[in-house]
Amino acid sequence: MRVLVTGAAGQVGGAIKRRPEGLDLLPVDLAEMDLGKPEAIIAGLDARRPDLVVSCAAYTAVDQAEQEPDLAFAINATAPAVMARWCADHGRPLIHMSTDYVFPGNGTRPYREDDPVGPASVYGASKEAGERAVREACPRHIILRTAWVYAADGKNFVRTMLRLGAERPSVGVVADQRGCPTAAHSLAGALIHMAKTVGAGREDLWGTYHYVDAGETTWHGFAEAIFDIAATKWGRRPEVTALTTEQYPTPARRPAYSVLDTSKVRAAFGLTPAPWQDNLRQVMDLLLKEA
Repeated sequence: MRVLVTGAAGQVGGAIKRRPEGLDLLPVDLAEMDLGKPEAIIAGLDARRPDLVVSCAAYTAVDQAEQEPDLAFAINATAPAVMARWCADHGRPLIHMSTDYVFPGNGTRPYREDDPVGPASVYGASKEAGERAVREACPRHIILRTAWVYAADGKNFVRTMLRLGAERPSVGVVADQRGCPTAAHSLAGALIHMAKTVGAGREDLWGTYHYVDAGETTWHGFAEAIFDIAATKWGRRPEVTALTTEQYPTPARRPAYSVLDTSKVRAAFGLTPAPWQDNLRQVMDLLLKEA
């Protein structure tokens, strides 16, 4: 099965590229398919003729999106719409990644797939528009929402904490935003499994799903876990100071609560996400070895 993966230079796309698991991968990044240009997307798909498309690429600069809404919507909404129409016209399935930011972030229990959306930022609104475009254009689709993604490469919270912790005796981190840290390699494994499952002919699994690593924490708790592991190599441990959202203002509003319920993906695909702490240790092992 020829599987085109967008965002191959990103955290999740890169993780898929490193572990194809029997799939004939067609990885593309910005240089090979500019998602800001619909004609480039169509030309790229026509040239490669994949059997299935996995859409990992996105505009993810959450704060910058507040100043660049047109670009955010072009990449996160228009590009998925173009890919979805191409897939529908050619009888191909589409797996599209989305985010917890489509929800308002004021919940008190894990969000389910059918809970009302209500994005509170330009980034979230652009991703929610992308979801709607995929649903409208391509009946044979899977939308997979995830959250708090990190990896041993790329720009992410874990790498930022390690950089700051190496420079400072203490680091201030927001403690009133709650979610599910998710390792890119864990998400890549789920996407590959889903691609193989629907590629093998399962036509009863289309729809929207959530996948995050098991468990939940705050950004403060996430940082504490990072430094607990780092201290075993550093011989020192930075202090993590708890901040409120008000004490750490950002241009884009962050969800206060964005825990996602994974019951549906567990039942439909037999996936069992590992505890986030276990996957963090794997990523930290790589980062500390590199350091």
